[in-house]
Amino acid sequence: MTTTSTPSTTSASVPTGAVPRVDHTRRPVLGALGLFTVLLGAALPLIDFFIVNVALPTIDHDLNAGPALLELVVAGYGLSYAVLLVLGGRLGDQFGRRRLFLAGMAAFGLTSLACGLAPDAWTLVGARVAQGAAAALMLPQVLATIHSSTSGARHARALSLYGATAGLAMVAGQILGGVLVAADLAGSGWRSIFLVNVPVAAIGLLLAVRGVPETRSDRPAPVDLPGTLLLAVSLLTLLAPLTEGRAAGWPLWTWVALAVFPFAAGAFWWVERRADRRGGTPLVPPSLLRLVSLRRGLAMVLPFSVGFGGFMFVIAVALQQGLAMGAVASGLALVPMAVAFFGASLAGPRLVGRWGTRVVPAGAALQALGVGLLAWTVADGWPELSGWSLLPGMAVAGFGQGLQLPVLFRVVLSEVPAERAGVGSGVMVTTQQSALALGVATLGSLFLSLAGSGDMGSALTTTLLVQLGVVVLTLLLSLRLPAMKG
Repeated sequence: MTTTSTPSTTSASVPTGAVPRVDHTRRPVLGALGLFTVLLGAALPLIDFFIVNVALPTIDHDLNAGPALLELVVAGYGLSYAVLLVLGGRLGDQFGRRRLFLAGMAAFGLTSLACGLAPDAWTLVGARVAQGAAAALMLPQVLATIHSSTSGARHARALSLYGATAGLAMVAGQILGGVLVAADLAGSGWRSIFLVNVPVAAIGLLLAVRGVPETRSDRPAPVDLPGTLLLAVSLLTLLAPLTEGRAAGWPLWTWVALAVFPFAAGAFWWVERRADRRGGTPLVPPSLLRLVSLRRGLAMVLPFSVGFGGFMFVIAVALQQGLAMGAVASGLALVPMAVAFFGASLAGPRLVGRWGTRVVPAGAALQALGVGLLAWTVADGWPELSGWSLLPGMAVAGFGQGLQLPVLFRVVLSEVPAERAGVGSGVMVTTQQSALALGVATLGSLFLSLAGSGDMGSALTTTLLVQLGVVVLTLLLSLRLPAMKG
């Protein structure tokens, strides 16, 4: 009988002395259960970044926190999360992404319990910092696992679902927060927004043990201690004063920190370039930024996330304090945005298959239209606004965002080699998370400053017009994205 080669093996012969290529049929495979589990792990940290926005008034009343500590409840999580994300990706490459995902999920559940049981404001701040660190262990493993255990159409679909999950989680966080605060489950009040994570994390751990394959880099790099410390100093000296400065009255330390930032950032870049040139293992390899898709994609993720983070914080404050909406009503006002985002995310893969990355500027144009419509609605109707009057602008903006974010994630990671998946994922989510925190700090401070000295409706209109300018910037940057289809 004559034997023939099967489809699972290559028909091309390997020249004598050549190093054979890796047999991709032997790579770990991420099944449906595993994909659901890692997407759950991606959703939890992003939900918890935004879920506190609608609960801040209740936390303030219960713990007598005051503006500065309330800012720290939000900023403490975001800062530790952003600072440690790249390190979390590197540790996953070295010790195994499934192992770090499990450790991060367990730690996230425990720190959420600590947040929910916090007896005072400072304890809550400390628990939120620890919760952000746990999230930084878990989240980078999601994209790295997807990148290293899927291929072809399944890879594209998984990345699209990741983008849809990330966007929906950011909107759903405030919706869920409003519902939980109003429900006052067993008299828990705001504490339920954290306690709900405990059973979810427990379920996630059980599912991960069964469904998430173990992957790691074939050439794991050691931890870059100087780079890690300098990156931490850079992010802290930028984000800490911007988030705390207004509430604290801009004390001397905020100006000192901002003055230190450019020197810390410059030192970080010099150390990383030096290590890269010497064949070392920098935390953020500058050579990675030579990938056109990653460099241009990150350039757009930055302003997109600044606008998104700022908008979500500002709209929560404006609806609750300016229009006296309850937590549920202010959360439900975002439902049209969430529904439209989800619909656009589902349609995205088909649209990309036909139009490629031209879908992204179309989405940016729609988002600009939606934000402009919201600004006009607020300027014309304040203070007689309702969730219904905001619906058209919310829906159009959400649909535009849904056409952009999932595709952007695919673009950023499209050329990253599988062995550097953890580093590439860490860089991307650090950029996104830092920009979300920066948006809360900058657009949030602008809005609160204007609202404190005048009409809140005018303050909201002005802030929305500034965000519109940021969206126009993303539109211009999207025109430079490399072509991609499928």
